[in-house]
Amino acid sequence: MANTIFKALSLAVMLSASAGASAQTRYTVLPSSPEQHIQHFGASDAWSMQFIGLWPEQQQRQVADWLFSSENDEQGKPKGIGLSIWRFNLGAGSAEQGDKAQINPATRTECFLRADGTYDWTKQEGQRRFLKLAKERGVPYMLAFCNSAPVYFTKNGLATNTGRGGTINLKDDCYDDFARFMATSVKGIEEHDGVHIDYISPCNEPDGHWNWLGPKQEGSPATNREVAHVARELGKALSKQKLNTEILVNESSDYRCMLGTHVADWQRGNEIKALFSKDSTQTYVGNVKHMMPLIGGHSYWTNTPIDYMRECRMQVREACKKQDIKFWQTEICIMGNDEEIGGGGGYDFSMKTALYVARVIHHDLCYANAESWSWWRAAGGDYRDGLLRIYSNDGWKTGYAVDSKLLWTLGNYSRFVRPGAQRFDIRTVSEDGKEITEGFNDPKGVMCSAYRNSDGKWAIVAINYSEDVKPVSFNVEGVGAKTWRMYRTSDVSAESLAPVGTTDGLTTLAPRSVTTLVEE
Repeated sequence: MANTIFKALSLAVMLSASAGASAQTRYTVLPSSPEQHIQHFGASDAWSMQFIGLWPEQQQRQVADWLFSSENDEQGKPKGIGLSIWRFNLGAGSAEQGDKAQINPATRTECFLRADGTYDWTKQEGQRRFLKLAKERGVPYMLAFCNSAPVYFTKNGLATNTGRGGTINLKDDCYDDFARFMATSVKGIEEHDGVHIDYISPCNEPDGHWNWLGPKQEGSPATNREVAHVARELGKALSKQKLNTEILVNESSDYRCMLGTHVADWQRGNEIKALFSKDSTQTYVGNVKHMMPLIGGHSYWTNTPIDYMRECRMQVREACKKQDIKFWQTEICIMGNDEEIGGGGGYDFSMKTALYVARVIHHDLCYANAESWSWWRAAGGDYRDGLLRIYSNDGWKTGYAVDSKLLWTLGNYSRFVRPGAQRFDIRTVSEDGKEITEGFNDPKGVMCSAYRNSDGKWAIVAINYSEDVKPVSFNVEGVGAKTWRMYRTSDVSAESLAPVGTTDGLTTLAPRSVTTLVEE
């Protein structure tokens, strides 16, 4: 404890001394250069909430507060990160199959649909509990996503592909059945739980080669033509049941599949063009009822090397612009190729993983122009795929959760950049008065992005990836002096989205930290 207090005091003294330094990098927000609107930041319930949602209520509420709350405690510290979209995994029924499912027990899911065609609305109880906890805490948007069609409709009777090949694991005469199941589930959740599902994603990672290599979890590949077929039937089913839920495709497993072909053939590649170019007559979905004019993708595998991370995202932005569609980044966690931080094995509570992910968020927002950004699992085990680390020694029947710097770093965005905010460009001038091209993006130093929320108030997120204290100043061009309240996440134990005072724009960025400045 004494060491922690000493570190915090030493850092405060160091930052205070640096703040008075005359030489600082100046960041000027440009209201004349608007970029994309931000719709939401989120995470998914897979697969942990089916268990946590059955734990004692006090534990459920702590987890829900961390993830969803936009309130502050008595000291003014945020209680949670205020996620603005929650992804609900609409299950395919592998849990009811037991070991015959050929899927790991911890990643099986229940299904509302019974074999006789009736529905059981007691299923997915834990996940539905968290839908309601999210709504109670003001999460404005909900998305349901499918990894597989219900097992009754699949060609092999399973929710995993088990080496079938690269076509969809769905019987030829069951496309309308699958669509009806999704529409009925969305309607049933609203009727039974009072939670409206705003979006539905019918095909998760249909281009992912893992989908036909092994039975780790529910999943199915699909060609672009098959995705389009599912989407068309889903549009009809939603209309028939008079629902206003919108459709999201394609939840690509890799940006490279959106731009070209990658670990697959032409039938599962070039997805931006295939799905949204009118010339692609067999796969065009732009005219499907309820279809949103945007594509979803996952930023796995494309975060290294750093130059490629930037280049790849610029390609996504330009490809979407050509088709006049938007882009959502809907899923990511740490993978084996993220070698800079040691890959995904072994949970990391520190800023090492948190800063790495912050850099990815920055690139997705500032170069791919993502309008939505979501992490993969809200809670996970001893792997870097959860915002929260959960522990259990009885098969997840009971357990407890611990927060992390990753959670709170995402909160530097999600808590203060709210739905409807718009991003604006930033001009950077160095300490010696020279303008720096793309100075808002130093992937080993300071990275900044600026947003104006729908209430007109500004928020600036500043990442300091380096080991150095960075003297900086922030202002909005053409606008008078502002007072900013600062919230910082760092390796100082007390600094997890902690309020760290106010500034007129002249301040310092602590080493290895993420700081959000919010206009008062």
